[in-house]
Order: sequence, then structure tokens, then C-alpha cells
Amino acid sequence: MDRLYFTPQRCSDSNLLIYLKKTDMIKKITITTVLALIIASTPFAQSKKPADYLNLPGPVSFDAKSYNLAWTSHPAANYYKQEYITAGDDVARFSTMLMVEVLTGNDNIKEVAGAKLAELKQMKESNPMVNYESFGNSKTGEYMIDFLLSQNTPDGKTISIVERNVYRYMPFNGTGTQKGIVLFAVSTRSYGNNIDGFLASLKSNRKELVNKVAQYKLPELKIIK
Repeated sequence: MDRLYFTPQRCSDSNLLIYLKKTDMIKKITITTVLALIIASTPFAQSKKPADYLNLPGPVSFDAKSYNLAWTSHPAANYYKQEYITAGDDVARFSTMLMVEVLTGNDNIKEVAGAKLAELKQMKESNPMVNYESFGNSKTGEYMIDFLLSQNTPDGKTISIVERNVYRYMPFNGTGTQKGIVLFAVSTRSYGNNIDGFLASLKSNRKELVNKVAQYKLPELKIIK
């Protein structure tokens, strides 16, 4: 994500924020505000109890596991992000993370997902490990992206982190006429010597997580001002 600045998804530009940065909306944020957001979005600067912006304080149940709210951000007036991990996991070195994001003011899911696909295409030019696949559902208007990222060791000789993400973009219907987009995502990581086994497992079970994310019933969200 924005606060760590390296290849795996949580350390590159954050999901719906990628779209914001490519629109005029982000230009309304002043330089002073941007600096404040960078400081506020570091793990060290956040309070022990993250703010709940989406009426989803947790725990959130997914795939027979319970995930607790660990980190949140509200870096733009129309963008909210919340992350959840299991007890004992670490946001800086997690095994599995759930992400819930809301972007209001735009309900063009294909356009927003397209910004993410464009980013992945650009990343793949310099990192052959990057791999992605997208799916559209004409009946629901939803869109999914399944993608793989990696991070090398400082000397560039070996891979230190592999991260697999499954994104599901859905329509958001807020209070009154408020419209937007919800992103529900599951991110899984492997480190060091465990990477080979992680990649081998993906070859045989790749569709399993995609189906679970696609079928998941996300609790009703409500923006808390």
C-alpha cells in the first residue's frame, strides 16, 4: 500500500486509490494534506483501536476463520479502507488479510477495475512473476481480478515474498441516493523457503479461493461520518 512502497499489493498503491489518483478528484487534496495522510497511514502512527468507517468493526468471518479489524484509512473524502487479520497475525507480515474498501461518487465498476488491470500490466513488464486473470458478471455487474505479485530480496537474487490477491468489485448503495463501489478482497502471502510450496498449491487450488470470494456474503456496509 502507499505506506510501504514495494511490490506486493499491500505495499503498492492501494486498490481503489489507484483509480482516484487517475482522476481529478485526487487533485483537490493539498500538499499539506498528502503529507499528513502519509504520516497517518503508517502502522506506527495509527492508534491501537482503528476507526471503523464502514460499520464493520469485526470480527469478520471468512472461510471458517475470524478476522479482526487491524488497520483503517480515510485518505480522501470519498474513499474508505479497512483491513482485517486473524489473532496473532501481523499487518506488516501477514499470512492472510481481508480488505474492504468503499469509493463513493462513481459506480462504474469496469472503469475502476480497469485501472487496476492497467497497473498490473505495467508491473508485469518489469516483473515476470506478476500474473493476473479477470472475470466479469453481467448479471450482477460485479468484476473480479485474481493476481499474483512478488518481492525480491535486497540483492535481487531470490524472491522473498509472494502475494496472491483475489479482488471482488461490487456496487455500493449508501444512504439515500449515495452510490459507489465496494471492494472485497482476500490477500494471502508466503515468505522465503515456504514460497515453492505456496506456488505449487496455487496450481492445484487456484479456483478455490476465487469461488469463496465470489460467493461470500459481505455484511451490509454503512459509511460512518
